Amino acid sequence: MKYVTMKIQLIILVILTTVACTHSVILAEEAKVQKAVLVTGASTGIGRKIAELLVSKGYFVYAGARKEKDLTELNAIENMQSIRLDVTKQDEIDVAVETIRKAGRGLHGLVNNAGVAVIAPLIELDEEDLEFLFNVNVYGVYRVTKAFAPLIIESKGRITTIGSISGILSGPLFGPYSMSKHAIEAFTDSLAREMIGFGVDVSVIEPGNYESKIGDSLIKRLRAKNPNFEKSLYKDQMEKFIGYFDNDREKEAEPDAVAEAALHAMFDAKPKRRYMVVPNERQAAITVRKAMEETLQLNQSHQYTYSREELLKMIDEIQAELDK
Repeated sequence: MKYVTMKIQLIILVILTTVACTHSVILAEEAKVQKAVLVTGASTGIGRKIAELLVSKGYFVYAGARKEKDLTELNAIENMQSIRLDVTKQDEIDVAVETIRKAGRGLHGLVNNAGVAVIAPLIELDEEDLEFLFNVNVYGVYRVTKAFAPLIIESKGRITTIGSISGILSGPLFGPYSMSKHAIEAFTDSLAREMIGFGVDVSVIEPGNYESKIGDSLIKRLRAKNPNFEKSLYKDQMEKFIGYFDNDREKEAEPDAVAEAALHAMFDAKPKRRYMVVPNERQAAITVRKAMEETLQLNQSHQYTYSREELLKMIDEIQAELDK
């Protein structure tokens, strides 16, 4: 009787061990099947919208953030794991790469969203402010993309960066920010060509004015420097700009359409190179018009100037390529 009891216990132990091992294998297989995307700057604004939309569609999101409070909050969301990630710190980027690699899901997509803004007249801009801006918006994108490229290449995945229509447009006081976003345009085009051979699609999303914390951070940083515009050649413009945030600012549209563009860039069978996403027709018109203006300026009065008919033919040929 004692022998029978021991035999039954052994059988039960074998069954439990088999079930546990099978469950572990299933979880590991599920981790491989469920595509994962890293979103930088995922704590607020556009980054948060993108992260939440992706998990709602059943994807796994590694949500990059800097503050402990944000990391805890993001980690509480199902199908999301927060990652401490300051894009200006190479050591944090390296740790993030190892964390994601060890998780075993691989990495299907990268959304470079983390960004800051600096607004100032170019001839009065402090060099340290320009360095701060480019360290996040340009070098940060470069650092993160370079670090995660091997994982993206392994999965033949996607890379997209949140640019801005300010990468096409610019104007008084917006020169520094536009410079950084214009750099992203070139970054995207070069990277896209370099990644073709690896089966990786690359895109840029160019939002217009949407609700975001980037403006609040800009004003907070500007005030922390205790600026005195009395000696500025642009005193009126700078005071008007700050007054807009203090008194006249209307609530912008929520960036849901931007998140939808990121979803398309990450998972559609035919992702676009560029996604201009704007809340109204005016912003679309001035952006497209500016791009056309630059084309006509390039074509103006030189040895190889094209006629109107030749330009229209080029447009038709380019459109045919995009429609394929």
